[in-house]
Amino acid sequence: MTEIRALPLDPAAFAPFGDVLDTQGAPDKVINAGLCGRYHDLARMDFGEETGGRAGISLFDAQPRSLPYSLDLVERHPEGSQAFLPLSEHPFLVVVAPDEGGLPGTPLAFLTAPGQGINLLRGTWHGVLTPLHAPGRFAVVDRIGETPNLEEHHFATPYRIVA
Repeated sequence: MTEIRALPLDPAAFAPFGDVLDTQGAPDKVINAGLCGRYHDLARMDFGEETGGRAGISLFDAQPRSLPYSLDLVERHPEGSQAFLPLSEHPFLVVVAPDEGGLPGTPLAFLTAPGQGINLLRGTWHGVLTPLHAPGRFAVVDRIGETPNLEEHHFATPYRIVA
């Protein structure tokens, strides 16, 4: 079993796979009579409008996992992006993999900082939602549509993700 070390989630390292959503640094604008900072347009959202898709917001309640974590399954959504916004300050595990001829390449693992969310670009291979603490509640913004939007890949030999 190949071991993969989970690294802190970094916007530059994660950029080929998606966007890091957080409130670090100064806001882009201050609104609401100076009482609210707006961190503007943080994600490259794509909902497959050309195939009849639209944006939807769902709530997920995922079972917490622990490290080391055995990664045997990744998936991707060819018709739209998918954003995960934690509803708690707990970090979660993010696994992504480059596409290599229609199959996932060697995965990369990241640990979010408290309060960070992510947006996965359309077609990005990724692990399942993996909270590391309860509650595992997330707001998810993704594509709603009639055409298929899920491809799964099971690894013959699982990867072991460690902190």
